[in-house]
Amino acid sequence: MRFQLVLVAALLLAGCAAAPAQPVPAPAATGKLYNDTDVMFAQMMVAHHAQALEMVRLAATKSVREDVRTLAAAIDVTEADETKTMQVWLQTWGQPPTAAADAHTGHGGAHGTNADDIAALATYDGPQFEQRFLNMLVAHQHNAVEIARLETSSGVNPGALDLAKRITDSRTAEIQQMLRYLETP
Repeated sequence: MRFQLVLVAALLLAGCAAAPAQPVPAPAATGKLYNDTDVMFAQMMVAHHAQALEMVRLAATKSVREDVRTLAAAIDVTEADETKTMQVWLQTWGQPPTAAADAHTGHGGAHGTNADDIAALATYDGPQFEQRFLNMLVAHQHNAVEIARLETSSGVNPGALDLAKRITDSRTAEIQQMLRYLETP
């Protein structure tokens, strides 16, 4: 019994040591449980996801390899669901669904994929499409990880922090998977 109490105490202390540097404000103290970083994260990520969805939906008809189509379909489902969640947050927080075009320049801009590049991607088929798609999506998902890390560095909303961690983990795994696909055509 004493060993279990010591173990629980050690786990609790370990959790406290890993806590964010900025405390999460209580809703009663601030009237809200989000900050500007949470809003920025959701606004940037909604726009970012829209671009990813545009790219992965091309793979359904333009890709030859089943594994590439399967990955694209999984990304489609995941990012469409995440987008809905973030749109609800923004609405609940009374924030616009998107920010002004220059609102995020102070921290590196929108971290998106060039619309012309996405349009050019749509002109390819088969192996040429797959190579360009995988390379573009690797870079795109890397940008998603960067946006998520901005959130985990100074966001306060528990849901947004959780989503940012999941995005970091899942997109990093997707990048590794796509790099393997690029090695074995």
